[in-house]
Amino acid sequence: MIPGMNKKQMKQMERQMKKMGMKMDELEGVKEVIIRFEDKELIIDEPSVSLMNVMGQETYQVDGKAREVELEYEIVIPEEDIEMVANTANVSAEEAKAALEECKGDLAEAIMKLNQ
Repeated sequence: MIPGMNKKQMKQMERQMKKMGMKMDELEGVKEVIIRFEDKELIIDEPSVSLMNVMGQETYQVDGKAREVELEYEIVIPEEDIEMVANTANVSAEEAKAALEECKGDLAEAIMKLNQ
């Protein structure tokens, strides 16, 4: 249901949409919608979700209050990478590992950071 519309207006809209080859259905029982980004997620709990079909093209409309959750990944850095960065930048293995962790495992970025 579209906010602000009464049942009569909704029925009129549905008839017009049907004439144009459009169909809209409310999805029942949706518990959560998650929109995932590289570094975060938007989570919408108990959303109102509508599915619109226009000539075979499906579009979802999601209404609700979103909350943002930052994603944290634990990076596993191979010993070979630590050794290579340490040797290339002439630093200790501990310094190389710290730089790799800060640069999220990017070897070139870690070496450049250590050589500044």
